[in-house]
Amino acid sequence: TPGVEIHGVKTFSANEEMLQGYLPFSPIVPTGIMLEAVTQLGAILVLERPQMTDKIAMILQIPSAHIYRVIVPGDTVRFEARVLKLRETLGELQGAAYIGNELVAEGQMRFAIADRAAILNE
Repeated sequence: TPGVEIHGVKTFSANEEMLQGYLPFSPIVPTGIMLEAVTQLGAILVLERPQMTDKIAMILQIPSAHIYRVIVPGDTVRFEARVLKLRETLGELQGAAYIGNELVAEGQMRFAIADRAAILNE
């Protein structure tokens, strides 16, 4: 739903670099990757609007995050992000990750929106 909610799907494989060396004896997807996936989906949702041309979003805070189950190679995960608040320079997302119908992670992220050129010195 443009400007409101976005979904994405990712199947994790054992060959992915993020799994190499994290826990070599038992590969799992790092918690930070799950949060990053939800946040990146949220950035697509927010930054796809015409008034966001040449803007960039940056995580400011993760006020809540709950992991209920680890994700392992072979799992197909559905990520969801929903806009809770959005202003010109700040926003807040609610995100979740599911394997099938099972909720495996959820949380909230706050982010800043800034001019790309100012942040990246372009």
